[in-house]
Amino acid sequence: MITNVSLVTIYCTDQDAAKAFYVDTLGFVEDTDITMGEGFRWLTVAHPDHPELEITLMKPGPPLGEELAEAVRRALADGRMGGLGLRTDDCRKTCDELIAKGVEFVQMPEERPYGVEAVFRDNSGNWLVMVEPREFTPADFA
Repeated sequence: MITNVSLVTIYCTDQDAAKAFYVDTLGFVEDTDITMGEGFRWLTVAHPDHPELEITLMKPGPPLGEELAEAVRRALADGRMGGLGLRTDDCRKTCDELIAKGVEFVQMPEERPYGVEAVFRDNSGNWLVMVEPREFTPADFA
């Protein structure tokens, strides 16, 4: 039986820079950083309160074929890659804290039927959506 999601992949252009962003800027912790055969680097980070969910910071390359890896690199360069949904207790305060650390927001905090939402990009171009959730019903979207 499946019990939970334990691993998601975020593609990045530079694994060291991505690790620094997720650890130093967002407050994640390094989990695994090993090199395996032919220079393949397995690098994961996790939120300190949720170590059961690792985020792999992966450079586009094997096991992807070269054509797909190049498409991922182009999407990152264009800022078109989806990333993660992040939860926060106070979207506006967290936004201010991240701006002070140099994070650039694509969308400043805005009220939505499901909570307060802001969008920023990581240093590889992935979109990260940050939400301060609240209870909602389908009628809130009418």
